[in-house]
Amino acid sequence: MRCHTCAKTTQVVVPWARPNSGFTRRMEALLVTLCKAMTVSHVTQFPSVSDGRVWRILDHYVDQAHAQEGFSTVTSVGLDEAASRHGHNYISLFHDLDAQRGLYACEGRKAQVVAQFADALEAHGACAENIRAVCMDMSTSYQAGVREHLAWAAITFDEFHIIQLVNKAVDEVRRQEVKRAPERRGTRYICLKDKPAWSNWQIAQFADLKSRNLKTYRTHRTFRIQETLREIFHSAQSAVQAEPLLDKWYSWARRCRLEPIKAVAKTLKDHWPDLLNTIDSRLTNGHVEAVNSLIQTAKSKARGYRTTRHLITIVYLVAGKLTLLLTSSVRRQVGASPHDLSQVAMTRYPHQTQESLSFLSSMNANGCQ
Repeated sequence: MRCHTCAKTTQVVVPWARPNSGFTRRMEALLVTLCKAMTVSHVTQFPSVSDGRVWRILDHYVDQAHAQEGFSTVTSVGLDEAASRHGHNYISLFHDLDAQRGLYACEGRKAQVVAQFADALEAHGACAENIRAVCMDMSTSYQAGVREHLAWAAITFDEFHIIQLVNKAVDEVRRQEVKRAPERRGTRYICLKDKPAWSNWQIAQFADLKSRNLKTYRTHRTFRIQETLREIFHSAQSAVQAEPLLDKWYSWARRCRLEPIKAVAKTLKDHWPDLLNTIDSRLTNGHVEAVNSLIQTAKSKARGYRTTRHLITIVYLVAGKLTLLLTSSVRRQVGASPHDLSQVAMTRYPHQTQESLSFLSSMNANGCQ
């Protein structure tokens, strides 16, 4: 604003734009909304602005909305890692398994990330002691972090990762056997898939192999051990019911004379209490894995992100279910009058807006335009 009396130009904080942004709030809201469905590079082609300006808008509003989210109702957490770039570069993702939303993301996958998450809980109005269970894969670093920083929480393993561990042992035995019996080629997915998921061709193939006295084959023994473990997970209603069944399964697996299976059985025995917690809690990281695939898809479309901070911003944007993100409020204000928008601004930015209106009133009284 330029004053004709004193010949000075002064910047005024206005209710319809963020200071030093260069965009109105509605324009920023449109850019944030577009970024939820498109890559930043595609969004920049619409208003012809640099990607740096779009990223600054995203970082500001996503961080602001995430900082206002409350975590007080969180009791069950899913923990997983996602690749941030080529090589051994990862971010750790913490999810609310009940509300199915992303809670926190940080760089690395060491035990220290759990301490950072515990601090984030306190910053968002929650208490770390409220966390009753953490579902994860069998990562030793994550287990160490939970035992140290969330010692009261029960560690549970996602059933998918347990079966995946057994599947790798089954496939290793099958590969060894195929070298001696080439006619068994093409049976990999019979061993790795759950029976209800078999196609008609796989059912016929299994029946054909079974008719050749397959019980004498090592692969068939590992397959039976694998299927028995699946049945225990599906049929047992509690840890009390599952424990004697798992004891029998462990004894069978350790006596099967197949080293890959014996190694898996020993690994599971080392985590016996956590394995029983898995059956009691019935928690799964299925939602976490689904979100991970969305993140990797977004990263692939964008051909990667320049910094880990940008990736974490996209994680919150895609998976955070941010209720106070600018896009949500602006959609509700479509068609609102300027007076209504000023009232919204007064509610959200009371100090800045009141200062702006007072300044405008005083300048108008002094003959400034």
